[in-house]
Amino acid sequence: MVTYQTISVWAGLLTVYLLCFAFIAFVGYCLYVRRIHKKYDHIPGPPRDNFLLGHVPTFLRETNSERVIHDKFLEWAETYGPVYRINSFHGVALVVSCPEATKEFLMSPKYSKDPFVYKRLFNLFGRRFLGNGLVTAMNHDIWYKQRRIMDPAFSSSYLRGLMGTFNERAERLMERLEEIAEERITANMHQLVNCVTLDVICKVAFGVDLDLLKNYNSPFPSAIELCLQGMVHYIRDPFFTLFPRNKKKVQEIKEAVKLLRTTGSQWINQRKSAVENGDDVPKDILTQILKTAEELEANNEEDHELMLDNFVTFFIAGQETTANQLSFAIMELGKHPKILERAKEEVDEVLGTKQEILYDDLGKLTYLSQVLKETLRLYPTAPGTSRWLHEDTVISGVKVPAGCALIFSSYVSSRMEKSFKDPLKFDPDRFDPNAAKPYFCYYPFALGPRSCLGQTFSQMEAKVVLAKILQRFEFSLVPGQSFNIKDTGTLRPESGVLCKIKYCSQGKN
Repeated sequence: MVTYQTISVWAGLLTVYLLCFAFIAFVGYCLYVRRIHKKYDHIPGPPRDNFLLGHVPTFLRETNSERVIHDKFLEWAETYGPVYRINSFHGVALVVSCPEATKEFLMSPKYSKDPFVYKRLFNLFGRRFLGNGLVTAMNHDIWYKQRRIMDPAFSSSYLRGLMGTFNERAERLMERLEEIAEERITANMHQLVNCVTLDVICKVAFGVDLDLLKNYNSPFPSAIELCLQGMVHYIRDPFFTLFPRNKKKVQEIKEAVKLLRTTGSQWINQRKSAVENGDDVPKDILTQILKTAEELEANNEEDHELMLDNFVTFFIAGQETTANQLSFAIMELGKHPKILERAKEEVDEVLGTKQEILYDDLGKLTYLSQVLKETLRLYPTAPGTSRWLHEDTVISGVKVPAGCALIFSSYVSSRMEKSFKDPLKFDPDRFDPNAAKPYFCYYPFALGPRSCLGQTFSQMEAKVVLAKILQRFEFSLVPGQSFNIKDTGTLRPESGVLCKIKYCSQGKN
């Protein structure tokens, strides 16, 4: 007969065994971490905050204090050189700012993306997020199949046909700015251009008219904001979900992801049905994707999930990066009246008073292109990328064992004196057509085969919107606002870029 005392004895023994096992496992893990330290500690780098946590406490301090983590990377690059080590538990990453290594690892297709970062972006807190989309796919075959599907939707001939949409959506912003000028109220330029760029990507990519400059109750802007916050917490803070105070935030982020993927599934299925029924459908990016996917027989359940992955990718990246670039450009133009005057003179010379900007006009706005490129140098909206080192190698004279991540930050390399003279100065002449081209230290859209598919799309849109603003309006920055950068995974102006708006002398047509 089993007595209570017997059960107590067995429970006590089990507890002892579990504690012993946990202790042995912990010691074994510590020995493993120590082995990793010995393997990579010949590489220079900042002292670890903690034996096990490595530099995680520093990352959390920087994030929680709302500083830009890439400023810390820049500080360490200037102290420890073009290749230095950072630790996180048993993981090791090297931050690389050497142009030759940047060329080697980003231009070659043989180096896959860092599995730690991009597997974390597969889902957010257990909810599928970017999945195996173009940005996150690590398997070359999966990535290449998707790239073939997407390429026709971003061809030069197709992008030329988008000028009408760019003009139309930009005109809606002009109408809103006219109202702001007449009412003499302060314009939050980041908020406004954010609405425009999300309107553009939804119309151009999915044939949906959100009209966010009038539809203030749309849930999508806040959903995107929550997803970006989730990315930062999920990648940088391994303890975020352990604190009860974050439970509500985690749930909000999961609901935001659900909203985007559910919306994407509805729009994709509606378009599929329309195509199957022979209905007239917009010749937009979604139609192009479905058409090419059918030709490649990409119609199973996983292919549908991949379409959703790319829907979320385009939905967020298609508006976030362009909006941030435009906001920073307006901020810098407001801080530099001479540069602003020169940009306005070029716009007036090329466009005059006509409202419709043609594709051929974009090529004539060379100084405006320089302004936008210089903006991305100082404020790369997607500042970093990473690769996985599969074999031992030597980088800038440092022997590097296989099995670690390589981090490349355009923010770091673009703000170093060795890359650009007086790097913190806003100077569009760095990108004058006759100036020397930066040697693998400027890559706001990454480099090589995995560079951003939508970069031409983004820059066409940014140029149309900014040219129209300069053509029609004068703006001045509201005194006293912060010009700091807010790090939300992407980089955006902390203040929103608050401006006073008025008509140009020839601006109101």
